[in-house]
Amino acid sequence: MKLKDASEALLNFFRPVTCRYKGKQSLVPCHVGGSINATECLENRCCPSKGSHELKCYIPFKDNLQLTFRLFLLGAVGFLILGCLPLFCCACFQRSQCVNPLRRANKKIEQIVQNRRASSEEMRSLLSN
Repeated sequence: MKLKDASEALLNFFRPVTCRYKGKQSLVPCHVGGSINATECLENRCCPSKGSHELKCYIPFKDNLQLTFRLFLLGAVGFLILGCLPLFCCACFQRSQCVNPLRRANKKIEQIVQNRRASSEEMRSLLSN
């Protein structure tokens, strides 16, 4: 994916548009001309007129409702990530022996365990003979 495509996708995400016409909005003719067919109009990212408007092709309108929904969703995902990240880090660090000193074996206890294993192996070898 090229940088231009990525930046265009990002701009399209934060600048949603719609072709839904409301009576209060004024129609602005598309930059390619008003007397083109619907397919050419859509290829140039314009809206074809379905009603009895004087323009056959016009520039789409800003969709503030869609923008609000996208920003809300983005904020919710961000809060979810920020809420779960500390729990994930704590779970990983709790299992780590280098970070959690309680997970490391005490040297004195480790020495006692090794001595007992050695003595139990000696007992087994004596009993098997």
